[in-house]
Amino acid sequence: MGVMKERVVPQFPNLDHENELRSQGYELIAGIDEVGRGALAGPVVASAVILPHRADVAWFELVKDSKQLSSRQRESLFELISKDAVAVGIGIVPSQVIDSVNILKATKLAMLQAVEKLPRQPHFLIIDRVTLSQCPIPQRGITRGDRLCLSIACASIIAKVTRDRMMEKFDQIYPGYGFVQHKGYGTGVHMSSLRKLGPSPIHRLYFAPVRNIITGQSSGSLASAHSRPFASFDFEPLAPCHSEGAKRPKNLTQDKSGP
Repeated sequence: MGVMKERVVPQFPNLDHENELRSQGYELIAGIDEVGRGALAGPVVASAVILPHRADVAWFELVKDSKQLSSRQRESLFELISKDAVAVGIGIVPSQVIDSVNILKATKLAMLQAVEKLPRQPHFLIIDRVTLSQCPIPQRGITRGDRLCLSIACASIIAKVTRDRMMEKFDQIYPGYGFVQHKGYGTGVHMSSLRKLGPSPIHRLYFAPVRNIITGQSSGSLASAHSRPFASFDFEPLAPCHSEGAKRPKNLTQDKSGP
């Protein structure tokens, strides 16, 4: 009897999924990922990236999941991706919307925004973990996509750097929370400052750690903590996903694997 080999996860993201889809006739393939889903403060940010067909781009081999890179590496790759990609789109959903619709829906809203912001209409979407039922464009959710697919890994870098820069600006607007260090995630320093200062206008009031602190300190409404002015970063309401995104390129063969 043969020995079943364990599936080996590539050390670096590659273009296997993109090349498979191109062999089926899909030309513009957008990788999508989000950052900030587990934070206690700040927006959830998503990005969609369409890479060039060329496989000889020098910096491709430097790309990893954004969590595996240093801030300096991410900043450098951010500039390279922005310069060389066929298209880049970014979606931003703030804490007030996250509190209103829940984090999963907010994450999908950010992803839909990112697709809509692409200057080129994609023919197929490959997405880290989830699928977007509201979007008519053919798609596939890929587990650990940010570690497997180069397009998704690039999207994770664009989203991470974009969100980190926003949190650094928020640190200046709402000092004392240490946003520049922890970027809104639930570190010990963050929780300590939250107990001391109470929530800022960018905290997610219905996330349990924040909610527990608010209810422990006051019997007032959670919503009242968002009544203070919020520093907007040009958040736009959700626009429909590319309405013609479901149209396939001419002579496209049927994708039998499905989304």
